[in-house]
Amino acid sequence: MIYLRSFIFNLLFYLTILLGCIVSVLFGLFVPRRFHWALWNDYLLVFSRKMLRLICGLDIEVRGQEHIQKGAAIYASKHQSAAETYFMSSLIKDATFIFKKELTHIPFFGWAIRFYGSVPVNRSGGSRAMKQMLAEAKKLLKNKMSIIIFPEGTRTKPGKTNPYKPGVFFLYENTDVPVVPVALNTAFFWEKKSFLRHPGKIIIEFLEPMPRGLDKRAFMALLQERIEAGCRQINTETLENYPETKRVLKKAKRKVRL
Repeated sequence: MIYLRSFIFNLLFYLTILLGCIVSVLFGLFVPRRFHWALWNDYLLVFSRKMLRLICGLDIEVRGQEHIQKGAAIYASKHQSAAETYFMSSLIKDATFIFKKELTHIPFFGWAIRFYGSVPVNRSGGSRAMKQMLAEAKKLLKNKMSIIIFPEGTRTKPGKTNPYKPGVFFLYENTDVPVVPVALNTAFFWEKKSFLRHPGKIIIEFLEPMPRGLDKRAFMALLQERIEAGCRQINTETLENYPETKRVLKKAKRKVRL
């Protein structure tokens, strides 16, 4: 049954994404950016979350909503799955992503995310690329748009940590908006490169904003500590409530040994 439910959801979900991309591209030059935000965050992604719950039995619980800022902010999130890239911007009013520039080459999808206002980063571009990212980010923040960034730069399996990259500190140091850490458990139910969408409960938790005035070493250490500690707590709860998710950790350990 899980295969059939996953097939139905994926078919409807990616058709919804394709439809949104086509609409964004067709009207991209003729409508304000807020049209794209409303199209995705208020309609298509909300509809997709309802499909995920009704078809797959996979719900999304949002914790720490008191830490979601009313104005512009930077959200530094753990990255485990494609799920947060699709749904997190629908949880935060007027939010977009910093993403790798290679995604802009994908027909329709890459064009649509540019119209949406996401900030591309050339990860091999060095300091010049960082300055370009900062310039675009400042424009968005000035217009009360929030930014979501994944400090590890890539998806990470539950229980694992990749080195946190300094781009998030560069934004923290050169802007005056709050930086909010985010912990989650998405990969237990929506695994990387997996067709299946397992029933259960995705938890996305917004944590206490980072204090201002930290130097690079202190900021990076505290940010990683908060995010990883939040993930460990959520992971423990997930394993207790959904013992079948232990398969994800076992799979990750097998790949590490290989």
